[in-house]
Amino acid sequence: MTIVVLTIIIIFEFLIVANSQNQLKVGFYNQVCPNAESVVTNIVRDAAKSDHRIPPGLLRLHFHDCFVEGCDGSILIDKGNTSEKGAFEHQGLTGFNIIEDAKAKLESICPGVVSCADIVAMAARDAVAFSHGPVYHVETGRKDGLVSNIDLANRMPDVRDSIQLLKQKFIEKGLNEKDLVILSAAHTIGSTACFFMEERLYNFASLGGPDPSINPRLLPELTSTCPKNGDVGVRLPMDHGSEDTFDIQILQNIRSGFAVLQSDAKLMDDLTTRGIVDSYFNVWAPFFGPSFEADFVISMVRMGRIGVKTGSNGNIRRQCKSFN
Repeated sequence: MTIVVLTIIIIFEFLIVANSQNQLKVGFYNQVCPNAESVVTNIVRDAAKSDHRIPPGLLRLHFHDCFVEGCDGSILIDKGNTSEKGAFEHQGLTGFNIIEDAKAKLESICPGVVSCADIVAMAARDAVAFSHGPVYHVETGRKDGLVSNIDLANRMPDVRDSIQLLKQKFIEKGLNEKDLVILSAAHTIGSTACFFMEERLYNFASLGGPDPSINPRLLPELTSTCPKNGDVGVRLPMDHGSEDTFDIQILQNIRSGFAVLQSDAKLMDDLTTRGIVDSYFNVWAPFFGPSFEADFVISMVRMGRIGVKTGSNGNIRRQCKSFN
């Protein structure tokens, strides 16, 4: 673990230097609102203690925010049926109240200083840490976006996408195949609804049967939890056997046919993404192989830079759910 932590620190310091041109930096609020990060951490910690669903909800919220208009808090705007939040692609998102609670506290001590976009990024970091994942610094300095449009959410990655389409959607955001694998592995915590399992279990590729890549030992469990014509709101862990702990088990499950989500299973359909998954488990991996935790930090930092608004391209909202 010492080696992993050291690797993370070294890599992250390099990333900070490489990113200096876009105005994001670790410790952006140190002088103007010194307690900003601890306020967010404490609120996330208290919420996570009372509800184990909070951390995966906050992690997913950050991903969905970044993949539309960039990491600008646009997912938080609540203006009826026209805002991004109402898109089909965002159904089931949670954690909005945690972000608002953190924002209200920060406005009481540092009014008009800390952006909602940064709160989302910090909360995702804390969500990982409180799920026994890597502890890392998050870059801050984002402004809140000025647009939230439901029509802009139509390029979100979808569980039914082919691996080629998933790769294309990540490339469009400046990410690569390794980011696709690693950010998909964020499914190591949290659950999904049977709604997203119906096609995979009962009409895969419109053939009227299950996805043949599902391990025969897993299939009966999935169909029992999500029976045909059953309650599509029933939830099941995305990481079989390890729902609440951030760990590499999700990638092992994907390799062995125990992926719950179809999009996770698709990682094994492509030579490049399959090779990345396998690289964490080859015979030399414990000694010379890549570190899943260190790579996760890198991909989270890279994702956190997507479409960032700085300067006059955004502002600091007084409430996260509404424009000023």
